[in-house]
Amino acid sequence: MSIANDIKCARCDRKYSGVRSRCPYCGARRIGRGKYTEDSDNAKGKMLISVLICAVFAVGVGILLLTNPVEADAGGSGNDSAIEEPDEEEEDDDPLLELVVDDPIEPPDEIPDDIIIPVEITSLIIIYGQSPLRDNEFTLRTTENVIPLNFRVEPPGAESGLEVRWWSEDTDVAEITVVPGIGGQPGVEVNAVGVGNTRIYVKVGDVETSCIVRVPR
Repeated sequence: MSIANDIKCARCDRKYSGVRSRCPYCGARRIGRGKYTEDSDNAKGKMLISVLICAVFAVGVGILLLTNPVEADAGGSGNDSAIEEPDEEEEDDDPLLELVVDDPIEPPDEIPDDIIIPVEITSLIIIYGQSPLRDNEFTLRTTENVIPLNFRVEPPGAESGLEVRWWSEDTDVAEITVVPGIGGQPGVEVNAVGVGNTRIYVKVGDVETSCIVRVPR
């Protein structure tokens, strides 16, 4: 860009440097500031304003670049000083640390008796072999062999853990001998020793039943 603005000749309408007093092309004398010099002066003024604005922005940016790192460092150091390290003793007292279990909990080998729910016996009958006695009685002579008897409960297995007791109402008519029965249940062997009638009883827990033994002459 030249120092002096170009002006336009009033005669030949050509541009030449503003430092000349005459047109180098036609020799016409420069009259006043020439044609269109006003627009050139305005452009120059606008250029100067733009340069000044750019210079202001450049100075502002430089100031920000120089001051921000210092402030950031100062702020950072302040935040670091505000952070307090946790106390080791407080970490030890954290209740969440006490919830960690190293060893799994194993169930007990035996269930306490107060947790076992007993099964109620709904039926108790005396059996011979695998079948109930007909009319719940039988005949046995003194010369015959002993008769084995056992019992059956409903529901099955309800007798587990219960006391089982056998006895004869009249031992002069029939005697009993307790022996292991079916499935390990205690049964009896009935032996006729005298003429007459008597009853053989069995009691499982609180449930009781009996059958009649007839010993003829």
